[in-house]
Amino acid sequence: MSQPLTITGVQKAPKIAISVGTLVLIILIVMPFLALLPATNPLAISTYTLTLLGKILCYAIVAIALDLVWGYAGLLSLGHGLFFALGGYAMGMYLMRQAAGSGVPDFMSFLSWTELPWFWAGTQHFAWALCLIVLVPGALAFVFGYFAFRSKIKGVYFSIMTQALTYAGMLLFFRNETGFGGNNGFTGFTTLLGFPVTATGTRVGLFLATVLVLVASLALGFALARSKYGRVLTAVRDAENRLIFCGYDPKGFKLFVWTISAMLCGLAGALYVPQVGIINPSEMSPTNSIEAAIWVALGGRGTLIGPIIGAGIVNGAKSWFTVAIPEYWQFVLGGMFILVTLFLPQGVIGLLRKRKS
Repeated sequence: MSQPLTITGVQKAPKIAISVGTLVLIILIVMPFLALLPATNPLAISTYTLTLLGKILCYAIVAIALDLVWGYAGLLSLGHGLFFALGGYAMGMYLMRQAAGSGVPDFMSFLSWTELPWFWAGTQHFAWALCLIVLVPGALAFVFGYFAFRSKIKGVYFSIMTQALTYAGMLLFFRNETGFGGNNGFTGFTTLLGFPVTATGTRVGLFLATVLVLVASLALGFALARSKYGRVLTAVRDAENRLIFCGYDPKGFKLFVWTISAMLCGLAGALYVPQVGIINPSEMSPTNSIEAAIWVALGGRGTLIGPIIGAGIVNGAKSWFTVAIPEYWQFVLGGMFILVTLFLPQGVIGLLRKRKS
């Protein structure tokens, strides 16, 4: 049974790994404050750059969440975009209530709604919005995972079901009568906890919060991977039948990591929305979930660090290519996935590991 690459890598070169990680963390903490400098300062970065980097960090959290279920438990999910969007919508509901004041949001006024739906109750409170951000994706993942794992659905069938789940969610949220803004979703945010959303200071705070959640997600992933639970998850991935013969019931182990992964995606979506300024059903598109799988595969699944690198490479390249050659971006993305499949089966982390050895 193979040991996770992250554990073996850290065991072989702990000082190098810790040093590089500390340096990157310091850079990420210092970087947002450069946006507060005058534009004439050579060290200053634009708000656009800060927002772009913050968005990529949100995607990195999703990559870690997907790596926990795919890299360790062997469950390829093509529906994590749904959990990401649900967390974003929960945050969006709070932001829309802040923008609307005592009335109803603008899109409801356009539809001649005079009162809020019952599921909007309490969303004017940030604490309740935080609960929804983690509880809604977590509850949906728990219910779906309970029946899926109880029915022993795995492999490509599990992937297809998760893709169908996110597609069904996208179709549901596209409808105006559901109370989530239909095709346009939520936008026009004004304040967050009393601070202007578009203010540079607020952007800095959101960026730092994203870094904090990213570090916490990575720490949680390392803690799970190094524990006995992580060993069992690896056994689920590599030899589930043998694990059952040893007296373990894999359903509970898979359900736990599946639910935790969905909650992490919800947090990522909640941080994404105020930085980008919009959330709509297109975030639930199966294409987005497939892209997340590409991030993990490119970086190296089962490593935790690799998916972060993969999310950075793919989304950084996407930001550049969509400006330089937008009509060919999808071909570039497909080419990346093919090249990784053929020549880098262990991803970028696997390539670096070979060079060190």
